[in-house]
Amino acid sequence: MNIILLGSGGREHALAWKIKQSPKIDRLFIAPGNAGTAQVGINVPIAATDFEVLKKTVLENDIKMVVVGPEDPLVKGVYDFFKQDAELKNIPVIGPSQQGAQLEGSKDFAKAFMMRHKIPTAQYLSVTKENLSQGVGFLASLKPPYVLKADGLAAGKGVLIIDNLSEAQKELNAMLNGRFGKAGEKVVIEEFLSGIECSVFVMTDGKSYKILPEAKDYKRIGEKDTGLNTGGMGAVSPVSFVDRDFMKKVEERIVIPTIEGLKAEKIDYKGFIFLGLINVNDNPVVIEYNCRLGDPETEVVIPRIQSDFVDLLNGIAQENLAEKKLLIDERSATTVMLVSGGYPGDYEKGKIISGLDKLENSLIFHAGTVEKDEKILTNGGRVIAVTSYGKNKNEALEQSFKNAEIICFDGKYYRKDIGFDLA
Repeated sequence: MNIILLGSGGREHALAWKIKQSPKIDRLFIAPGNAGTAQVGINVPIAATDFEVLKKTVLENDIKMVVVGPEDPLVKGVYDFFKQDAELKNIPVIGPSQQGAQLEGSKDFAKAFMMRHKIPTAQYLSVTKENLSQGVGFLASLKPPYVLKADGLAAGKGVLIIDNLSEAQKELNAMLNGRFGKAGEKVVIEEFLSGIECSVFVMTDGKSYKILPEAKDYKRIGEKDTGLNTGGMGAVSPVSFVDRDFMKKVEERIVIPTIEGLKAEKIDYKGFIFLGLINVNDNPVVIEYNCRLGDPETEVVIPRIQSDFVDLLNGIAQENLAEKKLLIDERSATTVMLVSGGYPGDYEKGKIISGLDKLENSLIFHAGTVEKDEKILTNGGRVIAVTSYGKNKNEALEQSFKNAEIICFDGKYYRKDIGFDLA
């Protein structure tokens, strides 16, 4: 079968790498892809949210499945676009409906959903300009630090954690007055939860589910989790504190109520659910939902899946996921992200990348790269993810760091302490 994968980052390269291994795949297209995905499939220069051009590409190339990497096309309704089109309606889209994607697209929607289905999460209040005074009062009722989240998608930048009450009230005003554009027209104020975070990934066909390996990513640019938030500087799987008892609680208190809640509300959801969790006194609490796989967690989760991935995707599409086998590699996997100098602030593109031909015993997933005149150039803030296996986290990290050092481009930076807070 022919498949098209939407997206252009490290997550998409990891997915393309895994899909290409399946005997069920004939041709794999990636839209728009990067220099890495071009090595395992056919890049097509279309935006992941240009649905009309996507339709033309799908029909011209006899594509039988659409796999969605990033959140933007899901929140903008790519699933619904296919369902409502006479020529496309029988082509499965791996990803939720536009309504289901609101679990990520609207913090307010997600929090209200969790409240309705008794899924553990922090107490909160949704605030607009109309109830600003109530929001100010709610902030005053909380203990510092104060958490402010733009309701809509803000490219990972819409969350503020502030220690000072008057500053938090000032930032609430700024957000409601356009700091994050339309995404901040509504702001969710949350109580701050203290604990260590992890991510759990779920595949669902809308009725049954499979829980994929858990991971932990590192968002801050600086070592020891300091500095600005990024899209993610590295990840580790498995996570030492996520034992059998913890996962039993995740499944019983979060996964099952989420799947049952979507069914009860008749929300069409066939794809991936990302659970951003925090471990509070050995109890999992939901910080956020995403309606797709995380990045860079995908670069450690996907390599640990031993099953035919296209067979699992068919299970989602055909609603027989329960019949499929999910086999997991027992080894640890770690990824270290190489980023452009200046990221997550201003950075330059177009830097020549060298050393890729000298690497051994790691998987290299391109995140922000482009090929030009037979050279691989940087084309984003996050450039390359170096993923390695090991019998434990430390062995895997040693290999990733070794190869991270060999790759060269002007301004290269990476964190040398990924996994520092795990046993």
